[in-house]
Amino acid sequence: MEKPAITSQPIHTLIQQRWSPRALSGEPIERATLQKLLEAARWAPSRNNLQPWRFIVAAKTDEAEFKRMFECLLPGNQKWAHNASALITVVASLVGNPSKPPTQAFLYDTGLAVGQLVIEAMANDIYAHQMAGIDREKIMATYSIPENHEVICTIALGTMGDAATLVPPFDEREVAARERKPLDEIAFSGAWGAAF
Repeated sequence: MEKPAITSQPIHTLIQQRWSPRALSGEPIERATLQKLLEAARWAPSRNNLQPWRFIVAAKTDEAEFKRMFECLLPGNQKWAHNASALITVVASLVGNPSKPPTQAFLYDTGLAVGQLVIEAMANDIYAHQMAGIDREKIMATYSIPENHEVICTIALGTMGDAATLVPPFDEREVAARERKPLDEIAFSGAWGAAF
């Protein structure tokens, strides 16, 4: 099911077609394809070229590894993410230049990398649903992530499935129209709140 964005300005088709379905088919994604997505993320811009993003990949083809990451999702996300073809947990390294104090740039940079991963996924007919509903402490312990790192989210990847397979309330959300705030609420010029 496609749900193209109704945009006020023409934008690239990959961005217009991108959305975050929960109904995924569970069909395997080839390792080479997952590597392409990670390669796209690898080339994201970053402050001082520190590249703070880290990715932990669990493909459904490795049942034990997929189950281990799946068990780190909160129950609401477990109701639908079992049909993902892969789960990728996103981690940001807080380690930077030891002579400078840490900044929030690591979060910004990691977000840029994930954005590139998501668009590369769309270019390969793979949808990505990013989840904040995860057990961060469990992930830290399960994967022995060092203290100077922050777990950001887990991404469910897969090809489109059937919305009828979802339980409420996810089934209704899947077919609902997409919405975004208008540009004049998010883009300002001259003063805060003054629409660009």
